[in-house]
Amino acid sequence: MTKVIVFVDHKNGVIKKVTAETLSVGKNIAGQSQITAVVLGPGAKGAASCLTKYGIDRAIVFESEYLTNPASLNAAKPLIAIIKREQPDVVLFPHTAAIKELLAAVSANLEVSPTVDSVAIENIDGRLICRRQIYAGKVVESLTSNQTLKIVSIRPNIFPVIERDSEIKVEEFSFLLGATDIITTIRQVSGEGKTRPDLMEAKIIVAGGRGMGCAENFAILEQLADVLGAAVGASRSVVDAEWQPQCIQIGQTGKTVAPDLYIACGISGAIQHIAGIYSSKIIVAINNDPDAPIFKIADYGIVGDVREVVPAIIQEIKKIKLSSLS
Repeated sequence: MTKVIVFVDHKNGVIKKVTAETLSVGKNIAGQSQITAVVLGPGAKGAASCLTKYGIDRAIVFESEYLTNPASLNAAKPLIAIIKREQPDVVLFPHTAAIKELLAAVSANLEVSPTVDSVAIENIDGRLICRRQIYAGKVVESLTSNQTLKIVSIRPNIFPVIERDSEIKVEEFSFLLGATDIITTIRQVSGEGKTRPDLMEAKIIVAGGRGMGCAENFAILEQLADVLGAAVGASRSVVDAEWQPQCIQIGQTGKTVAPDLYIACGISGAIQHIAGIYSSKIIVAINNDPDAPIFKIADYGIVGDVREVVPAIIQEIKKIKLSSLS
């Protein structure tokens, strides 16, 4: 019997895709045991009502005027209180940039060494085995823990979403969260109202490196992203040069992504960047240097100037779309 809690990452009641993936992992680990979803912050009750299609039969919700972001450090105290009361064997988190601080704070308070960014996980006779990639994805290590409580985060876009209809019991958690408990305050959220998919959940990503030449040339990549319905990412060197914001940085010190299609434009392929894209299903590299390391891991490569190649690709995609309409 393995008792599992899954932390639900949502935005105003809308469940994120990586949360659905994490819920499916939790259901598989729990087997016939009960799995409990923990939903915090504004819209928690609405998000909990959407969990029935993932086979979740119980949800604990907590809303407070002081908790405006369910993944912020302000959620640590009520989440810790829930975990202490429920005494689960496993707590699962989606592995996203927004949740890393919360996961670290909860793990430290409970004196648990977490296993983060897992790409495979199985429960063998109550023994949890997690696998994650190291050395820029060249090695997969298997981890087990002798601790009573296991805290694990799940890499996005790796695990399938398995839908199972169920009836859910929603329980409101009583906890006194006051103004003095507020650790962080969100003053501004950039990118609100954007039409492109979230970088962590995108099926297609178009990313640029220093080979783009300048910040203005990223307009070409945005055009390609628009015709493909893709997200736009950037390498660390681009972010360091202040050509693009840090929130779209991909790599070891940025976001780890796993899209169906990753198009690397003017990216040389430093090992730190490779670590963030290694799980992509198909990688297309465009670079004017035929010896660029990115070509060693690319499924398809184009040697050429991105400022000429990308506009040509855009035109061809537009032609294909027009022909499909006729």
